[in-house]
Amino acid sequence: MGTMRKTIIVLTATMVTMTLVACAPEIGSRDWCNNLEHTPKSDWTANQTSDFAKNCIP
Repeated sequence: MGTMRKTIIVLTATMVTMTLVACAPEIGSRDWCNNLEHTPKSDWTANQTSDFAKNCIP
């Protein structure tokens, strides 16, 4: 594989990854709380549980 082709593949993969990460709501925001409420609690991480308790429970 040529160097130019490898560079294009790496740049494309990086752009796709950055786009997907940028779409995630900010932790503690209303959207984040709503998304987590619709996720089974068995799928939550310890950090998500802690953040939910701090930010989403009045």
